[in-house]
Amino acid sequence: MGILIAFASQVQVPRSQQQMKKTVVNYLAVAVIFFVNGCTLPTQVLVENLSRWKVHIFTQVQCYLLTSSISYGIVSICATDRYFMDPALLIGIIILGCLPTAISFNTIMTRKANGNGALTIAQSTIGNLLGPFLTTALVKLYTGTGVWYTDILPGTEGFTETYRYVFKQLGLSVFVPLLAGQIIVSVFPRLVKIVFIEWKMNKLSSFALLIVIWSTYDGAFESDAFSSVQSDNMVFVVFILVALFLVWIAIAILVSWLWLSREDTIAVAYLVPTKTPAMGVPITTIMFAGLSEAAQSRVQLPMVIYQGVQTTLSSLLTIPLRKWKAIESSRRRLVQAETSELNDLSQDTGLPTRPANNRSVSTIA
Repeated sequence: MGILIAFASQVQVPRSQQQMKKTVVNYLAVAVIFFVNGCTLPTQVLVENLSRWKVHIFTQVQCYLLTSSISYGIVSICATDRYFMDPALLIGIIILGCLPTAISFNTIMTRKANGNGALTIAQSTIGNLLGPFLTTALVKLYTGTGVWYTDILPGTEGFTETYRYVFKQLGLSVFVPLLAGQIIVSVFPRLVKIVFIEWKMNKLSSFALLIVIWSTYDGAFESDAFSSVQSDNMVFVVFILVALFLVWIAIAILVSWLWLSREDTIAVAYLVPTKTPAMGVPITTIMFAGLSEAAQSRVQLPMVIYQGVQTTLSSLLTIPLRKWKAIESSRRRLVQAETSELNDLSQDTGLPTRPANNRSVSTIA
């Protein structure tokens, strides 16, 4: 990722071809990620996780209401001094907190941390279906307060174009590839196992994710978004975004661990703090159509920087989360071994079977 960001800072796709680049990457690279997931994810597991409505409500409340309220609170504190922060950056932080969870990114991170990948796909899909409605409503709510930093915003346009754009992208880059992968794995299960497991072709999803990240930074450098912001504002924004990610993921882990398994907790931990710029960019260009190009670049800058922040911190957290999950797995295997020994003993002696540790067995079940 560092190499790609450095490359994007030196060589960018020409401005006349930026739209074509974004279209190709947003559709083709994301489609590759979900085609691989469709080929490697058991259909029954995916269907079971889609039906867990309590977890869906629990997660989406955090993804939208928790993150947006915290980001708005931080912006309100920063806005007490109107000469300190660029107003476009403050609006960008608000929009970031209102965005739905990332789809391709947290799917890969959850599977690397041995979390519930099926739950992540189900939650990501639901969250991005709600995004056009909830994100636009929350952005309108938080930017319609009449505070000084919203003076740069023009009147908001209708949301029809936003809905059309997002649902078209979801259909072609998520649903169709995922369904195609499920069909192929059901028809050619042995061939799919050879290609994606033995030949390690499932690594294609990681390469596709790197292309998505490169595309985001390429567009930011091409529009001179970084050079148009004061250095002290840039440092402060990075500090805020790192703090927001850590606070969001800490809350997600703590409240999830109270009633979910560690596998599900890992999934929720990646779902809540990760945000997709794929919806943030069209929202700023469609809702605020009269905003100048320079101001739009600064509004989008927190989303671009956060892409690097969430990628770096999420990748580092896969290691402790994977070890945390392994502790539960080893404990489960130990209880199963004890239960098996008791079963064998009861068969030899003719005594009724009775678990050695009822609390452990029930907890795991």
